[in-house]
Amino acid sequence: MTDTRHQAKELSRGSVALVLMLTTVLGATGFVAASSVAGNARASSTVSLGKTKLGMILVNSRGHTLYLFAKDRNGKSACSGSCARFWPPLLSPSKATAGAGVKAALLGKTMRSDGRLQVTYNRHPLYTFALDKQPHQTRGEGNLAFGARWWAVSARGTKVVKPATTTTTTTTTTGCAYPPCP
Repeated sequence: MTDTRHQAKELSRGSVALVLMLTTVLGATGFVAASSVAGNARASSTVSLGKTKLGMILVNSRGHTLYLFAKDRNGKSACSGSCARFWPPLLSPSKATAGAGVKAALLGKTMRSDGRLQVTYNRHPLYTFALDKQPHQTRGEGNLAFGARWWAVSARGTKVVKPATTTTTTTTTTGCAYPPCP
């Protein structure tokens, strides 16, 4: 009977040791993953120009289109909560880096309601669009969502409005109002 109790205690100590070891390994893995995510957030704070079907517009370090939100006022974001899940803000712990074609003097930052710093360009807080899955996509252009329109941003820091499609029709007159004509 004593051997059984002794074996149970040893088994219990082994289980506790295994749980502690797994907790340590998972904790270390989580720390490494969090460091990687934080590194990616810093890496995405470079603003450059990219060529799209709208022309040359602002993009982040991954080539994703940067948008302004027409509802934002005085350099402050009006997009939070579910809005920020669809339109993730471009965040940076410090001033963003200007890539080729971008005016560094127009780059700035603003404090979001959650305390994080968001990159601005010409006083417009900058966002990406969750449905732009590939670089240089512009699926968010002109969307009306969360109370206002979303626009890609030009190198001047103004909204880029998709040019209207125009159709030209050519008619010839033969002096005959209705077919069949001679």
